[in-house]
Amino acid sequence: MTDKLTIVLAQLNATVGAVAANTDKARKVIAAHLQADLVLFPELFISGYPPEDLVLRHSFVAACKVAAEDLAREFAGGPAILIGLPWRETDKLHNSVALLNGGRIETVRHKFDLPNYGVFDEKRVFQPGPAPGPMVVKGVRIGVPICEDIWTEEVCETLAETGAEILLSP
Repeated sequence: MTDKLTIVLAQLNATVGAVAANTDKARKVIAAHLQADLVLFPELFISGYPPEDLVLRHSFVAACKVAAEDLAREFAGGPAILIGLPWRETDKLHNSVALLNGGRIETVRHKFDLPNYGVFDEKRVFQPGPAPGPMVVKGVRIGVPICEDIWTEEVCETLAETGAEILLSP
């Protein structure tokens, strides 16, 4: 583990459906913090939250992935980036966070505990992912419980048991 990990928490408001504008917001924050080790963005930042039925359009989800790939390439020599986006794996759609590092999408984790109360309707459009393991940034094992996951005992226990040294919740 490193002695120091500089983390930028980018608490920004994304606009639902505005993939290009949200990506530009992310780009500006990352460019202003090139000396950081990690920049963390909110849940579903690229798509905006809650994206509702927009994520049922394959072209929308594909545009979110392309935006993440573009950010990864653009900041290949800069900080690692954790950013939320909808993610399709085979026939399943997930509320996910991607670790962009070294010019590529290094890994993706999916939200485990999908809320369905009040204004939240995630179970209708997303599939839950497995309890996630940590991601590694500069030798630090980072657990990334996505929003509601932070309150879920199974997720936090799994992260602790698999060696997470810090939890960052988009």
